[in-house]
Amino acid sequence: MYLLESEMVMVDDIPFPPQITTTKPLSLLGHGITDIEIHFLQIKFTAIGVYIDPVILTHLQKWKGKSGTDLAEDDDFFDSIISAPVDKYLRIVAIKEIKGSQYGVQLESSVRDRLAADDKYEEEEEAALEQIVEFFQSKYFKKDSVITFSFPAASNFVEIGFSSEGKEEPKVIKVENGNVVEMIKKWYLGGTTAYSPSTISSLANTLSLELSK
Repeated sequence: MYLLESEMVMVDDIPFPPQITTTKPLSLLGHGITDIEIHFLQIKFTAIGVYIDPVILTHLQKWKGKSGTDLAEDDDFFDSIISAPVDKYLRIVAIKEIKGSQYGVQLESSVRDRLAADDKYEEEEEAALEQIVEFFQSKYFKKDSVITFSFPAASNFVEIGFSSEGKEEPKVIKVENGNVVEMIKKWYLGGTTAYSPSTISSLANTLSLELSK
């Protein structure tokens, strides 16, 4: 994974490169945080960067001229982003220390609920989610640990990576259940039902600007 160091984009004091190269250069098109409010205190958990092949703009032409605010509330727009056959990559950095098992269970329950609502939760999906929970089970997310989700363009698998303190080679698993992969994308990129409203808003605003060029 090649990170360009030039002009980092700061997301809550965490630097994100404007471009990441997987099989091709992907641009940082949206970013945000996940947080929770407890007794009027905002507790931030992760910073998120959404990298997508800029070619995605050719798949979104029918939304040209729409404002970022309109796009943020248009789930069809985000469905088109999710289904567009282009490389997508999520880089998630821990702001607050958290057990990997907590993150894994949260991901599992969100994805499972979405699958169940669509009547797509079968044994294969359950096994794929168990694989993810097991992967995160033994991890500990220190501050600045990085979780990555790489969704190659023309396939329905995801590679999930984890590295802590940047010293070690990232550990990676490959999840090949198409239904689970789609719901992970929806968890992070699914418009009004996504996990991080700030990320959705940022993505909508950037794409609105890019489409109007």
